[in-house]
Amino acid sequence: MDPQSLVERVQELADVELATLLCLVAGQHCIIQTEPGGLDSLEQELQLVAANIFGLSHAVLHCSESTTLEDFSNGILVASKTPAEERRARFGSEAEKARDSTPLRRGSQYRLRQELVDDTQYQDDRRIANIIIARDLNQADHQIQIQALELLRTNRIFTHTAVFATPKTFLVVFLLSSSGPHLVNHLNDHVFISHYHDPEDGFPNLEAGSEWAFEEDQMSLTPGVRRSEAPDVSNQGRDPIFGPNNIQALTALGDAATVTAEVKQYLQNIVTFLRLHRAVAGGITPRATRHFDLLVKHLAPLHGLEFVTPSLVALAARKIYPHRIAITTPENERSMQYGSDLAAVAAMLEGVTPEQVIDEVLGAVEVPL
Repeated sequence: MDPQSLVERVQELADVELATLLCLVAGQHCIIQTEPGGLDSLEQELQLVAANIFGLSHAVLHCSESTTLEDFSNGILVASKTPAEERRARFGSEAEKARDSTPLRRGSQYRLRQELVDDTQYQDDRRIANIIIARDLNQADHQIQIQALELLRTNRIFTHTAVFATPKTFLVVFLLSSSGPHLVNHLNDHVFISHYHDPEDGFPNLEAGSEWAFEEDQMSLTPGVRRSEAPDVSNQGRDPIFGPNNIQALTALGDAATVTAEVKQYLQNIVTFLRLHRAVAGGITPRATRHFDLLVKHLAPLHGLEFVTPSLVALAARKIYPHRIAITTPENERSMQYGSDLAAVAAMLEGVTPEQVIDEVLGAVEVPL
């Protein structure tokens, strides 16, 4: 498909669909937040997006304080018929060839078949879903969140029976309430972008009355963890709007996008101003800067451009940093080291949000012509 046709498809996407596409193209993961009352609808919307827009398998985890490591590991796995059925198919072809052989040969084939059948009874043929929707993971114990971090870092997970590798197309969506706590710091820093979906903007796939109906697995023995998976869209005779080839094409276009020296300097100035902002605690991590560089390049082809513009840099900053910036406390604000009045500093910091910090920095940094 030519780039112009891809751009036209992109322009038709809603915000949640676009955020999902952007992460799949960049090979990264995201946080999507909404009001507490909209979480159920947004969860269903994300399932529809995974199945109908991208044709990918998915798993949904409802996490809570009682979620265990085993719950998490098993909850992200979906049924796979590849390993066992391939082995049975290979044996079947060999058995047919041996059908006319000697009785001794037929006996050997029978014993081989029994060994393979016995072996498949212990073979865990599940796999990690392409898209994992982790709802309320910020409510889970820190050990569970660290397990999620290891999944993002190593692209594999261990269970009691096997080691599972993530598929080539893999995305974790952390579905969180806008009023809830942050994820643990290291996991939070590994998340590519964050996006807030206003329930008033609607849920296009859910409201369209799609024929697709998600099927829920039986509830876990531990309340608070639920896994569900979408049927294979290709089996229903429908092609996804963005298939693997489309995603790969957009990835290649993003990798080839040009960043001029002036735009690169603009990007670096934004990072510097954020690090030095008096309301920011803990600075800006190098990983955040790498994600910033990656996002600006992959935004370009989605807008039909072969190069990065300053407006794309500003847009990327508003997606990369809101979940990463921590507002300092009045006691730790740097001017307190030089005798500032605590009450005055507290009044200055009152009501300051990461979004306000980003807007202030974007207004202060000179934009290249």
